[in-house]
Amino acid sequence: MSIPLERPDIEEETQSETEVKEPPKYKVLLHNDDYTTMEFVVHVLKTVFNKQEEEAIQIMLSVHRNGSGVCGIYTAEVAETKVARVSHLAKNEGYPLKCTMEEV
Repeated sequence: MSIPLERPDIEEETQSETEVKEPPKYKVLLHNDDYTTMEFVVHVLKTVFNKQEEEAIQIMLSVHRNGSGVCGIYTAEVAETKVARVSHLAKNEGYPLKCTMEEV
């Protein structure tokens, strides 16, 4: 009696069970207000989000003109950390800068 070495039906089940899904991504947004200075927003974008000067200015202008701007897209944990860091920096400087995250 011989035992077949390959069983395609079992192999298919194993592959589908072990398929790994990408974690959900979140965009981090800054929201415009009437008190936070443009300079501080650029500073936040450079220090928290590692943006170069030119890109930080473009995002800041988007926040100013459109009411909000996307700072980056991250996993949930990273996005939460960035939102908390922005909120902490703004509070320490006395600004009401609002930073949120939304699932992409």
